[in-house]
Amino acid sequence: MATVESMSEIPVQLCVGARELSEPRLSPGGRRLGYVVSHKGESWIELHDELQPGQLQPSQRRLAEVPAPRPGRGLGGGCWCWTAAGDAIVYAAVDGNIWTQSVAGGVARCLTSNGPERSAQAPNVAPDDSFVVYVVDQAEVWRAPLHGDDGAIRIDAGTADFCFDPVVAHDTTSVLWQAWNMPHMPWDAAWIETVDLHGETHLHIAATGSIQQPRPLADGRIAAVRDDHGWLNVWIGDTPTVEESFEHAGPTWGFGQRSYAVSPDGARLAFTRNEHGFGRLCVIDLATSHVAELGRGVHGQLSWEGDRLAALRTGARTPTQVVTYQQGSDGGGWHRDIISIGPDAAWAEVPLVEPELVQAEVAGGVIYGRLYRADAPDGRLICWLHGGPTDQWQVTFMPRLAYWRSRGWSVLVADHRGSTGHGREYQQALTGRWGTIDVDDVCTMLSAAHSNGWGSPRRTVLIGGSAGGFTVLGVLARLGGLDADNPVVAAAVVAYPVTDLAGLSERSHRFERHYTDTLVGHPESSAMRDRSPVWFAHQIQRPLLVFHGEDDPVVPVAQSRVLVERMRAAGGNVELVVYPGEGHGFRDPDHQLDEYATTEAFLRRHVD
Repeated sequence: MATVESMSEIPVQLCVGARELSEPRLSPGGRRLGYVVSHKGESWIELHDELQPGQLQPSQRRLAEVPAPRPGRGLGGGCWCWTAAGDAIVYAAVDGNIWTQSVAGGVARCLTSNGPERSAQAPNVAPDDSFVVYVVDQAEVWRAPLHGDDGAIRIDAGTADFCFDPVVAHDTTSVLWQAWNMPHMPWDAAWIETVDLHGETHLHIAATGSIQQPRPLADGRIAAVRDDHGWLNVWIGDTPTVEESFEHAGPTWGFGQRSYAVSPDGARLAFTRNEHGFGRLCVIDLATSHVAELGRGVHGQLSWEGDRLAALRTGARTPTQVVTYQQGSDGGGWHRDIISIGPDAAWAEVPLVEPELVQAEVAGGVIYGRLYRADAPDGRLICWLHGGPTDQWQVTFMPRLAYWRSRGWSVLVADHRGSTGHGREYQQALTGRWGTIDVDDVCTMLSAAHSNGWGSPRRTVLIGGSAGGFTVLGVLARLGGLDADNPVVAAAVVAYPVTDLAGLSERSHRFERHYTDTLVGHPESSAMRDRSPVWFAHQIQRPLLVFHGEDDPVVPVAQSRVLVERMRAAGGNVELVVYPGEGHGFRDPDHQLDEYATTEAFLRRHVD
């Protein structure tokens, strides 16, 4: 366990190698709770037995160790579920297959024969425990018997490019899932597909925009999250349960998002609310439409069984934790129990802070950000850009931001247009304009930061990864022609940045291969070249540090190498660090420590 020796500076060792928690799920009836743990290259499902009101018995043990589960990331999932009887789990393993294991332990049993060439994920067990449905390679929906020999059959019609999160109806006669076709991404346009297992008829439920997380209810209606009216709200049938200008879910970047849960009796619905990046958990009484607040903080992976509601909870001052909520027997307030905490316990000694919501005016509206002020601001400011770009950094536990703030930096997390969390119009504003409007917005936010005294130009640094790195490079090129003696930013740091849009559309992984079609335009359009940093590398005049993983499947490392080569040929000040064995994000603690140290040394050299 790391020790915080100084309240002024967080030790870097505290920021790497933490346990990651994901997908808490209550068993049918709510007697048991399981969740996925990832730590030091291993993963397993932690199981707590015999939950009692207001307390958790100490009995806990590991399941799904051999083969290990393939965990989702953050608030995503698609790794595992309970059987309807609650006596076993079913999970997607790292070998590409679906496995089942009794809660009593023992040897796990394989249900499929997909891996290792293909990957099966997102299992869901039928209410009568007769079969399990799952997705293969993000594109095919399959059914396999839960008991007996492998007799898996494909049940989708093959008319969708992507199929996510299949779920079996209560009467076991039909299965439904989220589907969409390229070049759309799931947040652009999607539909819910339903197949009758007996007649093999396929039905479509289409929204006017995005639709996700389909759940069949006991009365035959279907719940889902959709943005027909401009915001991602939870709907039942053709009616929003709570129509409000807040998002109830994030974008579909992977399997198994569970941002809402219906109570076992169908009378209430718990949902997460994104208030411009800040989180809240609420419950609505479906008969009266009364909404009650359960707790603040970003919540996800909701699971409601018996009298308990389980969730993953995190916040700027809340290290990621698994929690359960229970309402008092008199129907009064809800009590929260912390079941498990992922990060090091030493974080409890660190004085973390909440950010403040900030905004800047642009033509036709405003853009948003969240500012983490340093305790004693001295003009040093990091403007940090999220990846995606159709995404957002909500106010979650982020050791990296806390680390730099503890060293005197204020940190501004900017949501350029195209970010999620601010409604469909804000999100779709990036369509066809990636590399232009996002660059405009960041320049506007930097101007607001300097005019409001959040930081000074000579002490401002831009940082971004992936799509965020792409926007950073666009901003640097935009600012490159300005007076070199009066820079708007002092330096920049990017990790696995997109630098060649045409190369991205040709070589990226299947999920994002057509992403640029909507964000930029046709692969042969002039915009693909004009907005690619490799073609304006000579305009980048501020010092730049680039990190990349050698085995990155999303943005090939060759993109960074070409950018650096061309910057150096033009006399640019650029450094490149390539980590062997790493992909799109760095997992090795030694590489993570080196990234912190290299960045800190770089900033000492180049920031006034």
